[in-house]
Amino acid sequence: MYKFKAYQYSIALGLCLAVVGCKAPVAETATASSPVPESFGAVKNLDTVNTGSMKWRTFFKDQNLIDLIDTALKNNQELNITLQEIEIAKNDIRVKKGLLLPSVGVRAGAGVEKVGRYTSQGAGDATTEIKPGVEMPDPLGDFTIAAYANWEVDIWKKLRNSKKAALNRYLATVEGKNFVITNLIAEVADSYYELLALDSQLDIVKQTIELQTNALEIVKIQKQAARATELGVQKFQAEVLTSKSLEFDILQKIKENENKINFLLGRYPQEVKRTNTNFLTLLPAEVKSGIPSQLLMNRPDVKQAELELVAAKLDVKVARAEFYPSLDISAAFGVQAFKPSYLFTFPESILYSLAGDLAAPLINRNAIKAEFSSANARQLQALYNYDRTILNAYLEVSNQLSKIDNLQKSYDLKSQQVDALNKSIEVSNDLFKSARVDYFEVLMTQRDALESKLELIDTKKEQLNAAVYVYKDLGGGWK
Repeated sequence: MYKFKAYQYSIALGLCLAVVGCKAPVAETATASSPVPESFGAVKNLDTVNTGSMKWRTFFKDQNLIDLIDTALKNNQELNITLQEIEIAKNDIRVKKGLLLPSVGVRAGAGVEKVGRYTSQGAGDATTEIKPGVEMPDPLGDFTIAAYANWEVDIWKKLRNSKKAALNRYLATVEGKNFVITNLIAEVADSYYELLALDSQLDIVKQTIELQTNALEIVKIQKQAARATELGVQKFQAEVLTSKSLEFDILQKIKENENKINFLLGRYPQEVKRTNTNFLTLLPAEVKSGIPSQLLMNRPDVKQAELELVAAKLDVKVARAEFYPSLDISAAFGVQAFKPSYLFTFPESILYSLAGDLAAPLINRNAIKAEFSSANARQLQALYNYDRTILNAYLEVSNQLSKIDNLQKSYDLKSQQVDALNKSIEVSNDLFKSARVDYFEVLMTQRDALESKLELIDTKKEQLNAAVYVYKDLGGGWK
């Protein structure tokens, strides 16, 4: 038995062509922000050397820090979550690619049907012979084995644009992973230098406690000689206790900072291996800013925003194509018979069909219009986000470059202040021993010296971290 199925759709075709003649909505456009400035400062920089293009293993010199970053890149949970987002985006490309190809399947079915004798089909079957002398069976079985295919012809590039949008979103997730890497490296380095600074502050406090304890013993001896009073003894005692309390505060901060690093490294609490060199002798890494336009190539967040903008524009094209006719082609080929024994009786059991449908929205297109408007709004959002990301990148670099310059000036002044206060401690102790100054001046001198030393260490830490963050802001770390 042959079976051929075809649609006559001349009227439908005429309606579709009429719809094609109608205008689809036009996407809105937004004006991009002004171009990126030629330099980060008032003076134009002609040097195009950019530290952001340097590999992080070359940028950082401390092997302990390098080992910590290596561990973080392997174990950090946030980074691993981002990697799964990449896999999801990659699978979305496969989904979109599959829609471009025909869907082919195989089906097998069996059934039975009993129709009334006094119907057109029942009367026809009763008077029909399958073979001479063999009547049509009643009830009538139906056994089918067939392959079928469906294919939407991509006339308006709707499916291809959808695939391109998925591809750009996949690439955007890759850049998102790179951005997570740059932030992770910067955060590990920041916490590491914070830990070194706390170690150095702890040493300073211990030295100060020893100095204050010696002064306390001196004032006790002076009291016995009637050259000092109990008030002086108690004041020095209180100062020693204050410094010891500060020591435990710093120890707690060290513990919390070690755990912060362990969290970034995806491991349970343990001691963080670090260098024992004099913290104040560490020098910040040299950074070269290059030119602002290099941010467009180096910064992963800028490239991510750009790719998302491209994907959003393609989404608008996909939504616009919904207003146009779609062409669907379906086909089937197989065997069909009322008894299994007849299934492979050729050519009588062969069935095939071929059909084409051309359809387009004509009435009540509100849903399509709404989706188009939403796609257009998302495109404008992506454009504004792209402009904002570039502006933010420029300002971050500008701020960090200014901070590096100002911190260096501040550090030089604080170093001079510490040197002066160290000398004043020696002088005040000598004068105190000879009873030429009272205990109050000694206490204030020691207190000022401790505060200035702690501030100097903080400034050094900020210098080291400023170099790390300008490296990150220039787009360094993910290579």
